[in-house]
Amino acid sequence: MQWVWGPLLELPLPTVPSLQPQTRLPGSPLLHNHAETKYRVLKIDRTEPTDLVVIDDKHVYTQQEVRELLGRLDLGNRTKIGQKGSSGLSRAVSAFGVVGFVRFLEGYYIVLITKRRKMADIGGHAIYKIEDTNMIYIPNDTVRITHPDEARYLRIFQNVDLSSNFYFSYSYDLSHSLQYNLTILRMPLEILKTETIQTRPESFDIFEDEGLTAQGGSGVFGICSEPYKKYVWNGQLLDVVKNTVHHDWLLYVIHGFCGQSKLLIYGRPVHVTLIARRSSKFSGTRFLKRGANSEGDVANEVETEQILCDASVMSFSAGSYSSYVQVRGSVPLYWSQDISTMIPKPPITLDQADPFAHIAALHFDQMLQRFGSPIIILNLVKEREKRKHERILSEELVGAVTYLNQFLPPEHAIVYIPWDMAKYTKSKLCNVLDRLNVIAESVVKRTGFFVNRPDSYCSILRPDEKWNELGGFVVPTGRLQTGVLRTNCVDCLDRTNTAQFMVGKCALAYQLYSLGLIDKPNLQFDTDAVRLFEELYEDHGDTLSLQYGGSQLVHRVKTYRKIAPWTQHSKDIMQTLSRYYSNAFSDADRQDSINLFLGVFQPAEGKPHLWELPTDFYLHHKNTMSLSQTRRSYTYWWTQGVLNHLPLPYDEVTCTENRRKLIVKKFHKYEEEIDIHNEFFRPYELSSFDDTFCLAMTNSVRDFMPKNVGIDPSPFTVRKPEETGKSVVGNKSNREETVLQRKTAASAPPPPSEEAASSSSEDDSGTDKEDEGAVSQRSTPVKMTDTSDNVKITENIVQSMKDIYGINLSDVPSEDDLTVYTRFVQLGQNQHKQDKSSQQLCSKHHLDGVINIIHISSFSQDNIYEVQPPKVDKKSIDIFHAHIQAGRGTMQPLIKEDILMYREYIRNRYM
Repeated sequence: MQWVWGPLLELPLPTVPSLQPQTRLPGSPLLHNHAETKYRVLKIDRTEPTDLVVIDDKHVYTQQEVRELLGRLDLGNRTKIGQKGSSGLSRAVSAFGVVGFVRFLEGYYIVLITKRRKMADIGGHAIYKIEDTNMIYIPNDTVRITHPDEARYLRIFQNVDLSSNFYFSYSYDLSHSLQYNLTILRMPLEILKTETIQTRPESFDIFEDEGLTAQGGSGVFGICSEPYKKYVWNGQLLDVVKNTVHHDWLLYVIHGFCGQSKLLIYGRPVHVTLIARRSSKFSGTRFLKRGANSEGDVANEVETEQILCDASVMSFSAGSYSSYVQVRGSVPLYWSQDISTMIPKPPITLDQADPFAHIAALHFDQMLQRFGSPIIILNLVKEREKRKHERILSEELVGAVTYLNQFLPPEHAIVYIPWDMAKYTKSKLCNVLDRLNVIAESVVKRTGFFVNRPDSYCSILRPDEKWNELGGFVVPTGRLQTGVLRTNCVDCLDRTNTAQFMVGKCALAYQLYSLGLIDKPNLQFDTDAVRLFEELYEDHGDTLSLQYGGSQLVHRVKTYRKIAPWTQHSKDIMQTLSRYYSNAFSDADRQDSINLFLGVFQPAEGKPHLWELPTDFYLHHKNTMSLSQTRRSYTYWWTQGVLNHLPLPYDEVTCTENRRKLIVKKFHKYEEEIDIHNEFFRPYELSSFDDTFCLAMTNSVRDFMPKNVGIDPSPFTVRKPEETGKSVVGNKSNREETVLQRKTAASAPPPPSEEAASSSSEDDSGTDKEDEGAVSQRSTPVKMTDTSDNVKITENIVQSMKDIYGINLSDVPSEDDLTVYTRFVQLGQNQHKQDKSSQQLCSKHHLDGVINIIHISSFSQDNIYEVQPPKVDKKSIDIFHAHIQAGRGTMQPLIKEDILMYREYIRNRYM
């Protein structure tokens, strides 16, 4: 047995609520937590030429134990004197996680994450973007069996750029929504106790002679759920070791988009996060993947979730969190477009007749299980055309929905909303976004949204009409979203992104209102909050469009608002040409890479090679290769048990089937795995404020608010376009600017005008970009100015006292002013005494209708005339004296709780 040694993989062990691994300086056989106090070791046999032999003893080693183990291995692997070759153990690579294991025609490769960048933080759980990976061939050269086609398969596999919008988290399940992740935490405690697993064996306790109890009688439960396989992109790569290794080694990766921005509301930080999960089922490029496959999975299916949280409290249990989910995806029918004719819009053809809507039934059954009811379809394809093109899909979809609805209960029927967005865009009399806003209001009122806290008291005192009409499911701990909006056009790119933005903007208003941050659930355009949200959605749309269509968005929100600058038309033409070029020349190679990466095609001896297949239709439609043994009912087309729990989603209800998907673990209250403070702030690492993620993310005050002091700082104030922070900085045309274009993700090359800027930001020698302050994906350039320009900006910002207060404040008031003020204080004190005596008189006679104001301040005298310091209690005085004595070197004796905490620290750190 030969070893590949690291710290190849340095995974911090999990934090509550998820038990998934958290990695730091990871690699293959050696894994440890952030503080380097706990380790796991993986044994990989390198003498097997074709098979993967992995042994995991599933033991957690201490620092001393792992040193002794590696010392023995180093001694055993040393070569004899006089022999050639290296001796002992050597570091192969340092990495942040294992993506998986893959085999083509020779032996297995291990895929490692070697660079990462922090993109978001949710409840203290970091979300990272993969920046770079490394593939290592496992078998030794002495046993390697060569194959002539191995190198070609390796190139095809590596065409899937893992540095383009692949995300992971060590402690947060990205494949599920926030509502699901927080709902399973509300399971009854009795269920958790019955399913708790043992965390660690009893060990020697150096404090047992002191008579202290070992556990203290308290514990914290952690829950980890199985990932939702549809949105996991490396599931096939991990299947080979899933049942062999400890789950700390399994790091699930999603593909899509992740961005986070900070909205400052009078200094109160609110984080707005946008996460898009692209489906790994029936995935591919624009013209090569249309419609749905035989299992109901549709092309270009993306689940978009917007999360709002009060960043002043980051704990899931104590903080305020809200989320809203919507979906996009191709029309769930058997249809395609023939691209052999090389025309911009190939004709749409229906490949198979489906009179009983079998494919649509499978698709909507999946949605009912994950989202509940109602399922709302917003169909944006054209309704009126000179030559029937897009209307073919609308007519077929209407028939499928009508057929399926006749078997559903009326209260849970699928809602179908057709709206020809292209027709309204061409009309000069209609406002597209106003109509979309009406649709968005009706949709959000029907589905509701998720919030983890009950309605605020102010909303009960001052109820809003729109709030009272809100749907969803109300529980004692907050609200749940029931049902989902499913938006589609033909490509599900430009029109769909604008429609989703309008629905998300409407939902954002309700989310802010539910957290008590605005007084009305309504947001207007041209405010800092909406501009920040619009920028997030444009980055989201550009990224998804690059992945599926090969270019960025052609039509944006400003295009439909008809306020886009004239230069935008030339950019739209370039994006159209870029999309056409990608579809015509590079999509076929990208599709082969996706099929190989996802395991849709698996190379084997005696089978045709991937590049020899005339089509991949048979790979994605399993019913073409073998007939199904069971046939679904044409009338009862849903999964058994789904209707019993509607409108709630079946995946979130407490039942035996769902409990099997959970791993429950009990932690002691002093263990590192549940210390969110240490996990988030890393007190054992050297860091600076300038490099922290929270300071580097997009900020509404810094990036959008006007830079002059006299302006209203509220992010909900409507401003003119030239008043925004970005315009003020951007209008300085007399200075040189260095534009750093942040990497947006791209499976296709950037536009020529941005190419130089993109390459400059990607050229980075560091391995952990989290520490360098590079945070979120932005298509908006960041302006960097020189020192002289900063001086000019400061002069504009700093205004005189007279401009701010209306008068010039002098250092020392005059004698006349002091006399006037003294007179004012004397009069006020006398009046204050009369007011107090009258209040005492009223309280004696208990007069009806008289309001008795209770003094709530700690100061006995606290008004505009005089202030008397409060009396300090004995406990506070003792604490202060103990602090003074500690500074002088005199320590107070430790109490029992302090000794318990210190003992647990020693046990976790050194034992």
